[in-house]
Amino acid sequence: MGSHLRFILASASPARRQLLRTIGIEAEVQPSRFDEETIQTANPIDLVQKLAFEKARLVAQQHSSALVLGCDSVMTLDGEIFGKPDSRAEAIARWRQMRGRTGELYTGHALFDLYQNRNIVRYQKTLVEFALVSEHQIEAYVDTQEPLNCAGCFALDGKGGLFVEQIHGCHSNVIGLSLPLLRQMLADLSYDVTDFWSP
Repeated sequence: MGSHLRFILASASPARRQLLRTIGIEAEVQPSRFDEETIQTANPIDLVQKLAFEKARLVAQQHSSALVLGCDSVMTLDGEIFGKPDSRAEAIARWRQMRGRTGELYTGHALFDLYQNRNIVRYQKTLVEFALVSEHQIEAYVDTQEPLNCAGCFALDGKGGLFVEQIHGCHSNVIGLSLPLLRQMLADLSYDVTDFWSP
């Protein structure tokens, strides 16, 4: 196998695309238009896996030969599921709740292999310890707009990384895509991640 293999990322996330680039995969980007509100469950594992599956499935339907990766992330705290905050006020309230606490970040991964007509769905969980940030820091951070675009209300690969004390588990999972899990999923489909490297 070689670099003729097409790899499509069913996500508009620049962070996910950049993660793939760092490991040598130049993915085509085709965001899914799946309506996330149609999936309702209080189980974060079910939620992220179903959302990742539907996002990948919608994009895979439009192609005959490619690997299509769909992902979705949420964070939980005290059993409550958090996606992207809807407003500045919600983001501030969320940070007041998260500071000095540990959240659980889940990312669902769905990989559709149209060459072999197979698909697999997995998830990765990472614990995130948040710093005891001040009111000023919370408001200043929310005013950057960065947390409004992120599940969990922070971007580890941006300014939000300043307010994370420790990561327990997969680091890249918190950015939106677990690279070790992707390598394993590709192996489960009989690929080597190096098959996707450009010459």
